[in-house]
Amino acid sequence: MQTYRRRLPHQHSEGQALFLTWHLHGSLPHARYPPPGKLTAGEAFVWMDRYLDTTRVGPLFLKQPAVAKIVADTIRYAASTLNFYDLDAFVVMANHVHMLVTPKVEPPRFMKSIKNYSARKANLELGRTGQTFWQSESYDHWVRDGRELERIRLYIENNPVKAGLVKRPEQFRWSSAYKPE
Repeated sequence: MQTYRRRLPHQHSEGQALFLTWHLHGSLPHARYPPPGKLTAGEAFVWMDRYLDTTRVGPLFLKQPAVAKIVADTIRYAASTLNFYDLDAFVVMANHVHMLVTPKVEPPRFMKSIKNYSARKANLELGRTGQTFWQSESYDHWVRDGRELERIRLYIENNPVKAGLVKRPEQFRWSSAYKPE
């Protein structure tokens, strides 16, 4: 097992699935995050995800179809062409992304690649220059077993349903669950 550190410690276990979440820069206001009180890392993640799903303030660039497509295409390209990971599930929400993968290279390598490339393309699409697109830190969680893997996959693909964007996961275009009608 390899450990790397940014603001938070991260561990990489070879051959294990990894659940990742990252969000747009400025989408979690410093005055509101971390939430007050003593929460476990899991409880803090749930609070953050609920906040991101329900907020109507802050950057929501990923609501724009052209920007969401850039991010979704980058995630797929990193799996199919760059062979950075096996892609299990993903969703691109208005201000954050969830992804479930089994890494084939170090997670910091593929996360840097995904975030840098998609940020450059998205900022071009948005006509923004010299502005940070993604929050630098990401949330990661190593999946412990098959039951947890399935629970996380369902969590990711049902995120747009829970947020009230669609009635069924397969209706949300920027997700691994998407099935064109």
